[in-house]
Amino acid sequence: MPVDILIVDDSAAIRKILQRVLRQAELNVGEVIEAGDGVEALAALKNRKVGLILSDINMPNMDGLQLLTQIRGSQEHKDVPVLMITTEGSQNRVLEAVSLGASGYVRKPFTADQIKEKLTGIL
Repeated sequence: MPVDILIVDDSAAIRKILQRVLRQAELNVGEVIEAGDGVEALAALKNRKVGLILSDINMPNMDGLQLLTQIRGSQEHKDVPVLMITTEGSQNRVLEAVSLGASGYVRKPFTADQIKEKLTGIL
């Protein structure tokens, strides 16, 4: 069954690249929803269920860690896998994401194979 995916990144280019990578990875992807930050992501989640969230950490308005906290605190979405995609050089921020419930992370720049490998274990 296809999995609907929410991509959250303040860069439209990165969102498009991730969509292309998901297609290249030959995963069973349904609808792909995009959000530019955590606020937009939460608004999108009010109207639909997704099976996976790919989120940047560093974003304006609401960053990926704040978004992750909101998702894990939500009855409806608390079990949705969240893969963090980040340029974050600080290991502390990445470890914080994992401690908050991230299912894993990939550092930018990434390859299609890296995304596929991470998602194969999650989906």
